[in-house]
Amino acid sequence: MLPRKLDVQGIGMTSQRTRNRLVERLRDKGIRNEAVLQVMSKTPRHLLVDEALASRAYEDTALPIGHGQTISQPYIVARMTALLLEGEQPPRKVLEVGTGSGYQAAILSPLVEQVFTVERIEPLYRATRALLHALGYRNIHTYLSDGSWGLAREAPFDAIIATAAPEAVPPALLEQLAIGGKLIIPVGKQGGAQMLQVITRDALEIYTTIEHEAVQFVPMIKENQSRNTNLL
Repeated sequence: MLPRKLDVQGIGMTSQRTRNRLVERLRDKGIRNEAVLQVMSKTPRHLLVDEALASRAYEDTALPIGHGQTISQPYIVARMTALLLEGEQPPRKVLEVGTGSGYQAAILSPLVEQVFTVERIEPLYRATRALLHALGYRNIHTYLSDGSWGLAREAPFDAIIATAAPEAVPPALLEQLAIGGKLIIPVGKQGGAQMLQVITRDALEIYTTIEHEAVQFVPMIKENQSRNTNLL
């Protein structure tokens, strides 16, 4: 997935009209955060998938992006983003675990001050980093890293959002939350039951977990070694 001619507006099945239809479907499914819906309507998802799949970019479905990974379904991206923004004050500093195509980071970018995002697959990391930069996202900071370890050098975070599912919540992610911060993460076995959880850090070692709906994500894979490089 390399940067190509960046027709942000799109035509036909990638046009603004098509994006607006997606937003209406998301609203029908219960997404009520208008700020999230507005960002979804403006984000060029067709540039974040393979060119051959661009005509399907505004369907409410996950799509393959290579390397055994997918770009998440727009509904679940909107849902997780809305959960992240709930509260009296929106988070300012957010960590995303699993950059993938960059779609979730691109949605977060206009809504929070700083987005830090980690990806363990180097070719995917490099292609997405270049594309996000070409699209002008200057508050997204990309790292090549094993996501289950989080990003301790930039912690604490007001919120952490995971776009891959571990079988159990990695302790490092909990430790890197600020007091009052929350982790939005799918938890469960690949091919089995996964539940979307919101975990809030109430005090130094006190966490509250609320389970939401069943979801299906690619597994969070823990590497034996990790490389950290800030290149954006």
